[in-house]
This record gives sequence, C-alpha cells and structure tokens, in this order.
Amino acid sequence: MKQKNLSKKKIAPPKSRLRENIEAIIMAIILALFIRAFIVQAFKIPSGSMKNTLQIGDHILVNKFIYGVKLPFTGITIIPYKTAQRGDIVVFKFPQEPKKDFIKRTIGISGDVIEIRNKKVYVNKKRLEQDYAIYTDFHIISKAMQPRDNFGPVTVPENSIFVMGDNRDHSYDSRFWGFVDLKNVKGKAFIIYWSWDNDNFGVRWGRIGKMLK
Repeated sequence: MKQKNLSKKKIAPPKSRLRENIEAIIMAIILALFIRAFIVQAFKIPSGSMKNTLQIGDHILVNKFIYGVKLPFTGITIIPYKTAQRGDIVVFKFPQEPKKDFIKRTIGISGDVIEIRNKKVYVNKKRLEQDYAIYTDFHIISKAMQPRDNFGPVTVPENSIFVMGDNRDHSYDSRFWGFVDLKNVKGKAFIIYWSWDNDNFGVRWGRIGKMLK
C-alpha cells in the first residue's frame, strides 16, 4: 500500500508592524479621496462676497452627493439626484478661471427670468424676498455704467443657474460674467465647522457648527 505524501500547507509569515501601518495609511488615503471626490469636501472662505452669511475665515463643508454622483475631473453626472435650487449656497468652478472655486447663492434656475431694478431683485417678475442680502452702498449705478444695480431681464439657459453673493454691493457674480453650467457645480454648502478671525487673531466660537441656509 503506497503511502500518500501529505503536502504541508504553507503558512504565510505574519505581517510586520510597519507593513500593517503602511496598509492602514494607504486605505485611509483612498477612503479620504473617495469621500472628497463624491461625498463631502472642505472649503475656506477667502473673501467677503457672502457676508453676513459667510465671513472671511469661515471653513465650511460642502455636500457633493446632493446634486448626484459625478465623475472626477469631468463634471459628468453618472447618478443624477437633484439640481441646485433657488436659495442654495453652492460651490462651483469659476467660469472664467476653472481652476478657482467660487461660492455664491443660487438666485435663478433654468427657465427663470432674472431682472434687477435699483438693487431690487425680481425672479419671474416677482420681487425676491432676501433677508440674507446686505447692501452697504446707497448709490444706485445705472445699467449703462455697469450691471450691479440694474440688470436684465435675462432668461437662465437650460442646465444653468444664475448666482449672486449675499453682499450685493461687493460681489463679482452672474451679473458681471454670466451663468454657471450645472456640470461645474461642485456641491451645496451646509455647515461651518471652523471659523478664524484673522483681524482679531481668534476663533469665532459662536459660528462653529452653524448650519447654512
């Protein structure tokens, strides 16, 4: 009777502590990149165009999933969910310099007729209720000079939005450079997670955790 050779199972050597740490770091990086690309991304507010809703030095989180899942670097939506609505505070690629991110408030969506008469904003011929907007310059500039205080009427094209800063007299927005293509919208700002007052060199504790609307 022939004796069968029983092959011994090869036991893999235990992973070294260094290898385990490297693998954990790689997985953490992949997860962070996935979250940043598809779910949530952090942004810092560099200018005062959204005062008083957002202050210079506010750090915000932006929900990227709310407008659907997009392929990174293309702007192509592969899983649609919803589009930006009137009143949403959105982060988008600046049309004139796509490498820059801007943040403004959505005033008009596709098909809306936008008009501004002596600083008063009208959407589809109805005056917009805008408790969030501030005006710091009492002068009224004519349409012949620039579109800050008198603009339109214009119709928002398909797959586009019209945006404005809440600090109406000090915002470079759709009044000056046109519409935002929906494919360039990165997401909706929803919370302030950190706020630093550089002028007074201190934390604005009262702003941390503030939900944006």
